[in-house]
Amino acid sequence: MSVRIDDTDRKILAELQRDAGQSLDEIAARVGSSKTPVWNRIRKLKGAGIIGQQTVLLDAEALGFEATFFVLIRTSEHEADWQRKFLKALKDHPEVQEAHRLAGDIDYILKVRVKNARAYDQFYQSLISEVRVHNVTALLSMEEIKSTTMLPLHALALGA
Repeated sequence: MSVRIDDTDRKILAELQRDAGQSLDEIAARVGSSKTPVWNRIRKLKGAGIIGQQTVLLDAEALGFEATFFVLIRTSEHEADWQRKFLKALKDHPEVQEAHRLAGDIDYILKVRVKNARAYDQFYQSLISEVRVHNVTALLSMEEIKSTTMLPLHALALGA
């Protein structure tokens, strides 16, 4: 379903990205509208698949997950069976927050959030026992400088 996004939709989306826990009244006041039109627009955006799952962001460090590793994986395996096993292994490991298939020398990059280096090693040992990989490089993030789930809505063309 294709939907045209206007400036009011963009403002509503920006408010929901900032804090999806706001009441309809708060969102309506911030975008300069009333509650019912805002609700109708949100329903339209959900129906079009623009608004997906709503969730809560937890503070990983406050919960003891102090280490973030970016894991670069090279494989010589590209068969469907290997890929199926690899994707299942990624889905079965909640430590994997993101996984991307790449173009270039590296086949996959994972963002893995764990309590410490020992927990990363347990993850690594488990992963390589489940699927064959040619080469794994783990990079420890020393400091998270920026992390966001917010999309740059200002870049959307009017009526897109």
